[in-house]
Amino acid sequence: MKRMFFVVIVLLSAANARTQSNTLQRPRLVVGIVIDQMRWDYLYRYYDRYDINGGFKRMLNNGFAAENTLIPYAPTVTACGHTSIYTGSVPAINGITGNMWWDRDQMRAVYCTEDTSVRTVGSASSLGKMSPKSMLVTTICDELRLATNFRSKVIGIAIKDRGGILPAGHSANAAYWYDNTVGQWITSTYYMNELPAWVSDFNAQKWPDKYYEKGWDLLYPANTYLQSTADEKSYEGKPFGTKFPYDLKRFIGKSYGSISATPYGNTMTAEFAKSTVIGEQLGTDDITDFLAISFSSPDYIGHTFGPNSIEAEDGFLRLDKELGSLLDFLDAKVGKDQYTVFLSADHGVAHVPEFMQENKLPGKRVPMSSIISTINKEVKERYKIDSVIITDENYQLHLSHQRIAEARKVNKDELIDWIVERIAAEPGIARAFAIRDLNTVPLPATIRKMLNNGYNPHRNGDIQVILLPQYLEGYSSTGTSHGLWNPYDAHIPFLLYGFGIKHGKTNKETYMTDIAPTIAALLNIQMPNGCIGQVVEEALK
Repeated sequence: MKRMFFVVIVLLSAANARTQSNTLQRPRLVVGIVIDQMRWDYLYRYYDRYDINGGFKRMLNNGFAAENTLIPYAPTVTACGHTSIYTGSVPAINGITGNMWWDRDQMRAVYCTEDTSVRTVGSASSLGKMSPKSMLVTTICDELRLATNFRSKVIGIAIKDRGGILPAGHSANAAYWYDNTVGQWITSTYYMNELPAWVSDFNAQKWPDKYYEKGWDLLYPANTYLQSTADEKSYEGKPFGTKFPYDLKRFIGKSYGSISATPYGNTMTAEFAKSTVIGEQLGTDDITDFLAISFSSPDYIGHTFGPNSIEAEDGFLRLDKELGSLLDFLDAKVGKDQYTVFLSADHGVAHVPEFMQENKLPGKRVPMSSIISTINKEVKERYKIDSVIITDENYQLHLSHQRIAEARKVNKDELIDWIVERIAAEPGIARAFAIRDLNTVPLPATIRKMLNNGYNPHRNGDIQVILLPQYLEGYSSTGTSHGLWNPYDAHIPFLLYGFGIKHGKTNKETYMTDIAPTIAALLNIQMPNGCIGQVVEEALK
């Protein structure tokens, strides 16, 4: 009898093994994390200060790191970065050529996620009139929905609308973003007609006011922030005062946008992400769900104070703890080794020019708007055309072809060549050339490729402008920016962790566009329909 019982057990075990081997194994949840404005070197600049139980060290020590991940296009800005990570594509294909662009078909400036056909859900403001309609391709989230016949749940969240909407794709169940006029999370009728009860409950907690009540003080003693400049610098913005601690109580009940430039913007986003997992029951069955999270506050902090500021360092030390708490939460709610996380960034950032000058390094500001105003006046005098340069979105000059055509005696190519020569003579300009000449002017191959990958004929300009390294566009003597080809803007982190991921790293050249096909390979689904990236095979078990 015992022998027969043993045989039955063996047969059942074999049958179960066969069943498991014939079942496609996928994680219950994929969590995509994009840190808005994170240079790759932040992983190691603050490494010794990151918590062993935090997010960065946990992913580095137990996951996979592609250390030489680059953005393969320009301009390196938020909307392009989020879109390219999730589509495996580039602006030339996916159509998201900037946060804003001059649309040649509509003859106006267009915001990347604007959609006047939808309404705000969650507030009375117009900040919810948004959707992914301007994106021309699918995201990895769309492909997951297709692969599961739309049984997977996909949700995108970010303080910035574009950080939540574009990654989640066209077919997402929801995307949520922060309305800084009321201090609440909202969405649009593109996704739903009213907020779920769990979102309304979250908003009712009035988290921004609670954070304002606490104020922003340093996480550790000030004398331990050895990787940063002194607390008070003339070239840093001063939205909260001159030095730590920052009293934020005056913002309670108002100025809800101010929270974005503090670490509490990350805290609020992380808490909203946890509420999303619980409220939508993500990762509770064997049908893979996808949560796309973008942490927007590092971008606001970085623009305001600069990457060498004590504010930036404190922000990343606190973000590390938030990420660690999020991973702990996923372990408890979804199950350890039942979810996969990737972490990357939409772009990096340049040092503040005045900081560079202070340390005898090259770097200045280029007053582009003043230069354009002067050139427009000179064109009017020389060619009798009024305001020929319409805008300079994304380091490109957009000309009024209608006004040029109306000036019948003006040769358009001659006019463009004159403007190119004129602007190229300005201090701080490394290159200026007509877009029509992109593939013939002398340029390093890497830069030429990036500009080609960023060019969409319906959404780009007539003249390309490239600034010298560490030169920024603008008048302000505080803060910094990003957007060009240089490594400080284009070298970003790419970490993988959890289900299906090996421990290790690669230093081979990898691209932002490789993230989506790698996740597609992990999930055994089709890559997005505009994808040009390659699978990082070393990362997958």
